[in-house]
Amino acid sequence: MKSLQVAAVLLLLFSGHSLAHTVTFYVHNKCSFPIWPATAPNTGHPVIANGGFYLPSGQMQRFEAPWTWNGRIWARTGCNFNSNWQPACETGDCDGRLQCNGLIGIPPATLVQVALQGDKGKPNFYDVSLVDGYNLPVSVTTRPFSPKCTIGSCSKNPNNLCPQEVQVVNKNGEVVACKSACLAFDIDSFCCRNEFGTPEKMQTKCVFKDV
Repeated sequence: MKSLQVAAVLLLLFSGHSLAHTVTFYVHNKCSFPIWPATAPNTGHPVIANGGFYLPSGQMQRFEAPWTWNGRIWARTGCNFNSNWQPACETGDCDGRLQCNGLIGIPPATLVQVALQGDKGKPNFYDVSLVDGYNLPVSVTTRPFSPKCTIGSCSKNPNNLCPQEVQVVNKNGEVVACKSACLAFDIDSFCCRNEFGTPEKMQTKCVFKDV
């Protein structure tokens, strides 16, 4: 049996059940405030966990996925689904819905990207990505521990170091997320497109330092 654990502010674990051909995910909110985790499948894969749910501070939620599932998981913050205002969440919103139903959240948001293989002879893949910017610390680990799997994480809080030009600020003036350079400036060299879209010419531009 394999399992994957996300430790830090948001905790995620998954364990495989070969007989049922499913994988169990656990998301643990280690923030001091509530979050609204969300899921979005890649093309051809089903929506899992109804696409999103509420998770109070300190609580854990479990949900199932097919053992070949591919997609992304992220957490939304500052949500109010009783309001008529759009978006409903300060970060990671999906058209004002609690259950995203396959919609991808509005960046910036820290992503956990997952590609399950459905074959014990093949490895599962996961990563913590800031390609869409950042809103919460996240890390992923395996259980039981495998020396072949390193911890994937962004466990520090770049919001505290976020340059003003890429900040996302809520109505209280608090920095709640940090945009990627591509999202903020829409420049080819930051977005790895056009003349910068090949491995030979691609340039890495870092918004954060010492994070």
